[in-house]
Amino acid sequence: MPRHFATISLLIVILLCGVPLSVSADNAIELPVLAAIRQNNLGVFEILMMWWDKKPEPDPIQLQWLLAGVRLGNTHLGAMAQAFAYAVERTPSVQHSGTVSVQGVAYQPIGSDGPSAGAAMAVGFIALFKGDHIQRGIALTGTIEPGGQIGPVGSIPDKIRAAAREGYRTVLVPNGQIHDPRWNLIELGFQLNVAVKEVETVDEAYLLMTGQRI
Repeated sequence: MPRHFATISLLIVILLCGVPLSVSADNAIELPVLAAIRQNNLGVFEILMMWWDKKPEPDPIQLQWLLAGVRLGNTHLGAMAQAFAYAVERTPSVQHSGTVSVQGVAYQPIGSDGPSAGAAMAVGFIALFKGDHIQRGIALTGTIEPGGQIGPVGSIPDKIRAAAREGYRTVLVPNGQIHDPRWNLIELGFQLNVAVKEVETVDEAYLLMTGQRI
């Protein structure tokens, strides 16, 4: 088994240990998240697990982040809470009650790179509410802006390298960031065998990541 697939499998096994046995596959999402660390150019790849208990209470729906067994409230969640609120707004036909839980291995929601995962988390939450699934092999980086626009982020080459190490072959980046004085993403993508595509909105990213429209 290639190393990157073994790594992904290990991450998912670790994460699933924290998911209640009562949660069905239809109520859970595996979401790839890309980040960067200032001290190196390797980037960070992580799988976030999201699951929804669909209980009638609490109403309105509640979001919780599980970190080392500690449940953090909305005041600690930053971009995650913003993405969650947007997903609730975009799925008006869904009965939003119960608790949505998010758990990861390395992602720090209050870290400096947290906002760059906002668009990806919006896609994940919407997919969770709609019952869609994230396709394997495709990842997204970008902030979530008003109206569902995807905003610019830094360290994109590091994030593409992280995705490539884990066997991902498509990385979605904010519109206008492929051609940037700081990097050449076309050349990097060619070197790493990764297709780099620009997306302007969460709707565009959602279609590419799930194969479905919001």
